[in-house]
Amino acid sequence: MGQTAAVSAVLWITAVPLAAWCWLLLCQGFFWRTDVRLPPRREPDEWPDVCVVVPARDEAAVLSASLPSLLAQDYPGRAEVFLVDDGSTDGTGELARELARRHGGLPLTVVSPGEPPAGWTGKLWAVRCGMGLARARGPEYLLLTDADIAHAPDSLRELVAAARSGGFDVVSQMARLRVASRWERLVVPAFVYFFAQLYPFRRIGRQGSRTAAAAGGCVLLRADTARRARLPDAIRHAVIDDVALARAVKGAGGRVWLGLADRVDSVRPYPHLRDLWRMVSRSAYAQLRHNPLLLAGTVAGLALVYLAPPAAVAAGAATGSVAVAVLGALAWAVMAGTYVPMLRYYRQPLWLAPALPFTAFLYLLMTVDSAVQHHRGRGAAWKGRTYARPDTVPD
Repeated sequence: MGQTAAVSAVLWITAVPLAAWCWLLLCQGFFWRTDVRLPPRREPDEWPDVCVVVPARDEAAVLSASLPSLLAQDYPGRAEVFLVDDGSTDGTGELARELARRHGGLPLTVVSPGEPPAGWTGKLWAVRCGMGLARARGPEYLLLTDADIAHAPDSLRELVAAARSGGFDVVSQMARLRVASRWERLVVPAFVYFFAQLYPFRRIGRQGSRTAAAAGGCVLLRADTARRARLPDAIRHAVIDDVALARAVKGAGGRVWLGLADRVDSVRPYPHLRDLWRMVSRSAYAQLRHNPLLLAGTVAGLALVYLAPPAAVAAGAATGSVAVAVLGALAWAVMAGTYVPMLRYYRQPLWLAPALPFTAFLYLLMTVDSAVQHHRGRGAAWKGRTYARPDTVPD
């Protein structure tokens, strides 16, 4: 009797992940689909002025592969690039000027704002400096793009056409991240997959939806909306600045669109697991608002939804419980199936789909490590800076 009850309890527990995956498949904004690309657009009769702001800190290693693509933009209107050298020690500013002399193209201004004041993250302070210079030119749009992002020649005109045609205040594209090393193949597509699960792209662009997010590597922002939303001052201490920006824009009544990019690519390498670990853990606990209860819920949720299905298959095989094994296998199959479109988008082998539980386990460890570092008082570290905990940042 006791053994039967135990098997029955395991059976019910195993059914929960399957129910969760059925709900995620059908009710979470179809997050797993990868066909959300730039919306329908037409070229405007008159192209508005655009200023491009590039915050850059110690980016000499990637700048040669990214900055020339910005300078070479085939944009029919007036456009100008402001690269803000955020305290680099590797010659980023000098290299940017040399690349502009060598390649020509759009006008480039390189400035150095100095160290950020208390309460500001370094990137947002650099963005503020660049936006201040840009506003003196009176542009209609600002393109905020990271120093590791390479743009196709028509990227800017396509973004502007999409914003104008759709009436969007923000048009953002999730740049295609580099996938070359073994660890990048395992971790990077899952990073975008998990992001889309949290912020389904279809919901972001829907009028009246409260879901808000952007991808910081490529954000076209209407200048008037930025002023109305008090950007970037209103989000000056945000570590996840792209999501904070989108929320501020929606809070000010603006419209936001986010989708996957076709020809906007990150050239930043993450060759080793430790590089990817730092990339994820620096902001994972901030995503949970530094809340221990949210952390516990996230760990439990990841374990139940991603780790329980393969565990159920193993347990069912070990105990001879066909029902437990079948329920676990079905949940695992739905999980893997939702991952296949992202793997295809990244042109990766489909055998990585059933390995998603292992990747999710890595993300679980990264999230816990992010919380541990936070509670040790180390805050979020990036490129030699450690940002204060939110409760110690002056408002």
